[in-house]
Amino acid sequence: LRQQLERRGYDLRPRGGGQTRFAKDSGIGHGTVSRMLDGHVPETRVLEMLADALDLDLAEVLVAAGILNRDLLHAIRNAGPRPEPLTPEEAAAELGITEPHKVELFVSMTQTLRQQRAKNGEGHIAEN
Repeated sequence: LRQQLERRGYDLRPRGGGQTRFAKDSGIGHGTVSRMLDGHVPETRVLEMLADALDLDLAEVLVAAGILNRDLLHAIRNAGPRPEPLTPEEAAAELGITEPHKVELFVSMTQTLRQQRAKNGEGHIAEN
């Protein structure tokens, strides 16, 4: 992050004003910018804002933050399209969620999100 910001002209020296200016430019809180520069990984929403602000690929930002493994990113990018969407149970299994009560919670959460999305008019998600 430090290198990206310095390449873009943000002066990160003490009293350089770069952190404050980047926080204002990106919409990310100054404290969050400071913590990121100290090596703390923020939540994914903030990483998305960071990627947008720096015009970077979100997946590459997730790899740099240690959230996504480069091998997994490569596999995802090279995976062919699925013939049909996963059911919530199949998605849980692929995510390694195998305990019955956790699968049930995952399925319930998926149903709730589908209902909220439909209520908000964000398009249709195929029901399986």
